[in-house]
Order: sequence, then C-alpha cells, then structure tokens
Amino acid sequence: MFEIIKPAKPDPILGLTEKFNLDNRSNKINLSVGIYQDSQGQTPTFDSVRKAEEILLQNESDKSYKPIIGDEEFGLLVKDLVLGKNITKQRENTAKSIHTPGGTGALRVVMDYFSKFHQNSVFWISKPSWPNHKQIINSTNLNFNEYAYFNSEDNQLNFNSMINDLSNVKSGDVVLLHGCCHNPTGIDLNQSQWETISDLLLSKKAIPLIDFAYQGFGDGLNEDSEGLRKIVQKNPESIICSSFSKNFGLYSERVGSLTILSSDNLVLENVVSQMKVCIRSNYSNPPSHGVDIVKLILSNPTMRKEWEKELSQIRNRMKKMRNDLVLKLHKLDSKKDFSFIKSQRGMFSISGLDKEQVNELREKYAIYIVDSGRINIAGINSNNIDRLSESIVSVIS
Repeated sequence: MFEIIKPAKPDPILGLTEKFNLDNRSNKINLSVGIYQDSQGQTPTFDSVRKAEEILLQNESDKSYKPIIGDEEFGLLVKDLVLGKNITKQRENTAKSIHTPGGTGALRVVMDYFSKFHQNSVFWISKPSWPNHKQIINSTNLNFNEYAYFNSEDNQLNFNSMINDLSNVKSGDVVLLHGCCHNPTGIDLNQSQWETISDLLLSKKAIPLIDFAYQGFGDGLNEDSEGLRKIVQKNPESIICSSFSKNFGLYSERVGSLTILSSDNLVLENVVSQMKVCIRSNYSNPPSHGVDIVKLILSNPTMRKEWEKELSQIRNRMKKMRNDLVLKLHKLDSKKDFSFIKSQRGMFSISGLDKEQVNELREKYAIYIVDSGRINIAGINSNNIDRLSESIVSVIS
C-alpha cells in the first residue's frame, strides 16, 4: 500500500539545513534556520538555564504526567511576562495561559479548536509570513487570506495596503499578527499602527491571534509586548501563542504557551475545556523539563536578573551585527541603500535578494539563506561577515 506514496517536498527552512549539512565546503555559512548563534557560531546554553537544570536535578522527585493544560504556576508566570502585571490583574478571571509543546503546539491547538467549532472563520496572515502558518492552517482544513505587509520595492512596511486588506475582515475571522520581530521581514508595527490595528479589529469583531516567538529579541521584554498589550486591552477576545525557544535558548525542549482572553470567565472556561479535548487527542499532555526551567528562572529574582542580562547581551549582539553588515555593504557598494536592514528588529532580515541571487549565493559561495531572501542575522559573526558582504555585493552586481 505504501508504494503509492510520493515523496513530500522538503521543508523550506529545515530542508535547507539538511542540504547545508551535506555540503562539504569548509567555508559554508548557514543563515537559514531560526536559531541564535554567538560570535563563535555556536548555539550556547544560557548560564541561567544551566543553573536551573542543576537545581532541578538535585530536587526533582518524579517524572509524572503533567495535566492536559500543563503547569498552572507556569501559566501564571507567563501571563505576567507577556501581558504585564497590570493587565494580568485586570484580566485575572478572563485570561488563562496554558502550557504547550512550543509555539507551534500552541498554534496547532488554536487551529484544531477553530476547525471543530468555528469552521467558517477565515484566518488572515501577513504576506509574507512564517511558512508553517499556512501549513498548520491547511492541515486543519481551515481557510485563509493574506494581507499586504511588506513592500519589496523599498523594503518597508506597506501599512496603507495592510489596512486596506484588513478592511475586508468579517466578524469572527482571525487575524494573525506577529507580536514583535516579524518573521521573515524583521519589520514591526509602531505603537500608532498597533493602535490603528486594534481599533480596526474591534470594529470588525475579529479575533486577534498574536504569534509571539521572539519576546526580548527586539527592544526588551516589556517594549516588545507593548503592541499586543494594546490589542488585548481593547479587544475582549484575543489569543496569544508564545514560544520560549529563542529567549531561553530551549529549542529542543519545546516550551510554549497559549494565552486565551475572553470578556467572561464562564466563556473562558468553556473554551479552555474544549481546547483540553483537542489537546488530549493530539499530544495528550505537554513535556515538563523545559517548562520547569523557565518556571524556576521566572520565579527566582536572582536567576531572572541573570537571564534578562543574558537576553540583553544577545539582543545587543544582533543589533551590532545588523549595523556592521550595513556598514560593510555600503563600503563595498556605495550606490545601493542597505540602511533598511538597520531599522529591522530581531533575528531576521529580508535582504532584498531575489530567488536567483539566493541560489547563486548557495551554489557559488556556500551561503545558505531562505528562498525569500530572509537572512538570520544571529548567524553572522566576525569570522564570516566579510565574505558574506562580498558575496552579497557580487550576486547583486
């Protein structure tokens, strides 16, 4: 029976890493997958995470199953981190954070829930967006539309077109927004634009769905949350999918959360109860080790201070790499304006390279970036930035 199956297309991002690993060239550079790398090209474990693991190893007494919605204490800490203490207090009985296996797990629970109870809701995603958004939506047989976001002519946010597209949103539709450090463009809304979007969604009675994978990678933990906090303060029903892969360096531990907000406690509990049913038939209950690490760090003032310092160092290094890349590109090609890269935030940058130029970088120079032209800024370091800059200028000349 299985002989009728055709091979699937490689994943557009993880498939590139597979190609990279098979590449025998010693000077190869991988700027495709979304993993932070330090100045030596390594993906380090945070010191705060190591210390937390040592404490857990000494004190852990069992490996019992977590509840279906995971660790309740973790959920409370996440609400404080994402929403801030003021909103958490205001929405004490109308917001709940549940523990999921990564941000992807949270998104899948949302899609499964809508597929079961709100099949007519259309999901609206930015163009471009993280490729897995479409794949998860398609796998749950939901419908989606795209809204304008990025203007490839000037490498800037196309806000007027974005608003124009979102004016077609219907009541009950779901608008997926990137909370900060937009993937793949690195271009974020400013606070005035967040206000405009919030008012629009409220008037349309649409559901905001915030993908929040990079808190702390843009300007700071609270600064990166300002936009989504504007959303949830005005819109009584909102959903936030958070990932702690990047800001804790826990990629393989799959630590995420799903925060649901409603105007009524009973309605909230009903929704959560149905999401528990979706979870039970999917992954049943979430893993505990990564969540225990995050919970310990967030609840211990000394460890949290150390983690925030490490996160700040990572953020500052990425900003420096952006600035250094722009300086080197301008030095090599004074006619082309690369300054847009400096104004982007987080791990990623849309470079402005087309697919042909991306292929040339890969084939001729052993530099791997995504077909969209997305570059992982965190993969740039002092050992590869010169060759990267020279290669980019070469393919665009």
